[in-house]
Amino acid sequence: MEKPYFPMFIDLTGKLVFVAGGGTVALRRVRTLLRFGAQIRVAAPGLCEGLLCLEEEGRISAEHRQYRSGDICGAFLVLAATDDREINRRIWEECRTAGVPVNVADNRALCDFYFPSVVMTDEAVIGISSGGKDPSVTKALRKDIEKACGTEKDSVYGIE
Repeated sequence: MEKPYFPMFIDLTGKLVFVAGGGTVALRRVRTLLRFGAQIRVAAPGLCEGLLCLEEEGRISAEHRQYRSGDICGAFLVLAATDDREINRRIWEECRTAGVPVNVADNRALCDFYFPSVVMTDEAVIGISSGGKDPSVTKALRKDIEKACGTEKDSVYGIE
């Protein structure tokens, strides 16, 4: 492993998470973060159907436009999940300057943290990561753990 990442469980209740991008990767991560009480703000010129529904339900706030410098202000965490590598890199640079932890979906070398696969039961929260190397491994492990816990239908998960 190039550099080990410390697994840490933190309280996201009411904390602002800024998400740049409106596709399915952003959707999966937003759904997961909502289960942990995060306040979500999304900026993307277009939102997938699931994100549009979450906006209509008032569960997230969204700005229907491209990322702009300064969008990360006040964010506790940032997820860069656009389909534009240059925009994702600009977000990473801004987060570096501001000291805000960032996950860049298309470049694990620019990630301060990896987005894990998550299994939730009434008794435990289990996070699984391959260090950004192989999301299929984490997905398979998540499914095995869900089966063992009997939570296949209720699980919430992200991808790395």
